[in-house]
Amino acid sequence: MRDAPRIVWWIQRISEIALVCWLVVLLLADFALAALLRYGQVAVPLIGLVGIGAYLWRRRFRVQGVVLLMAISVAVSIVMFALRWRGSPGFAESGALLLLTVGVLRWVRPLRTAVVLTVLSMFALQLNSGLRTPDNMAVLWGFMLFVLWAVAMGIGSYLRYQVERREQTVHAVRRAERLELARELHDLVAHHITGIVVQAQAARTVAAQRPDAVVPALDAIAGAGSEALTSMRRLVGVLRAEDDAARNPGVTFNDLRLLVERFAAGGPQVAFDIAQGVSEASMAPEVLTTLHRVLQESLTNVRRHAPGARWVQADLRHAEGGAVLRVRNHRSGSDPRFSRLGGGFGLVGMSERVTAVGGRMFAGPAPDGAWEVRAWFPVLNGAPL
Repeated sequence: MRDAPRIVWWIQRISEIALVCWLVVLLLADFALAALLRYGQVAVPLIGLVGIGAYLWRRRFRVQGVVLLMAISVAVSIVMFALRWRGSPGFAESGALLLLTVGVLRWVRPLRTAVVLTVLSMFALQLNSGLRTPDNMAVLWGFMLFVLWAVAMGIGSYLRYQVERREQTVHAVRRAERLELARELHDLVAHHITGIVVQAQAARTVAAQRPDAVVPALDAIAGAGSEALTSMRRLVGVLRAEDDAARNPGVTFNDLRLLVERFAAGGPQVAFDIAQGVSEASMAPEVLTTLHRVLQESLTNVRRHAPGARWVQADLRHAEGGAVLRVRNHRSGSDPRFSRLGGGFGLVGMSERVTAVGGRMFAGPAPDGAWEVRAWFPVLNGAPL
């Protein structure tokens, strides 16, 4: 939950508490009605208790809970009808079933299962009104419950559409990253193979005059080939796993400084610091380019989603046996369209890239109120930081 704004988390919790309190109030009404009508109506508050329990445990037993509630509800309706006991549908029972219907439409997969459960919930509500109530009230109760069910279905369908739209967008972002990675993999291979060819040609040239220089040249060729294979295995594995990372051969710390200078020229001032002891030699080529991409995306997000930011702080330091890039700024008000989708898809690409090279990333509000992107990267074994 650290990635979500705290206010959103509190709104969600308060909304859930309010809905549970609403169900409890309906349950008290069921108890009052049961004391008045007696007979079969006495079982209705018990079904309401089952419904509240199913709602509270919906995250672990969403399908099981709604099926159990519908089964008990229909069974009691049939028994009341057979014994000619008349009363009314349970308020808490119906409310819980409607709330569970919203959750089923939003989260249950595949879609056909969600649709079947939603239709069954409508039949359960109609049976409750038709079998439990007197004939002169059955149509009115049935119409009211159908309208409420239609509202619940509309809310659940809209929420499912939002979830699937976000998933499709995230998938599109990841696919675009994989295509970019495939192009950059070609550049990486060309970069390493060119070095190997040059070294091999040099070794062949000096072989006749200085045989003793051939062995070091062969060692250099073997090292370059091993480095190329390691990088290619990592990146090809990323493609197969649908994870993403990106790098451009030749990225240096100077490129990071130039990126910051270009950003500061047209936006808020940036304080960028590379700690003493952090060196390019300690990082693999794909780590350097991923570092560049994270810094670029973080600065772009500041300009896009925090136009009122007055300053940006960025630094690269060694920590936890690796290197940590931190980019932070205050007053990071986000675009409402950006927030409605549940976060920035640029952050999705960044996280995938960092994870692909063996790192980890956090993006969200810091304790002091600033917005912070923090990415940790591994370093080469035995290389000085």
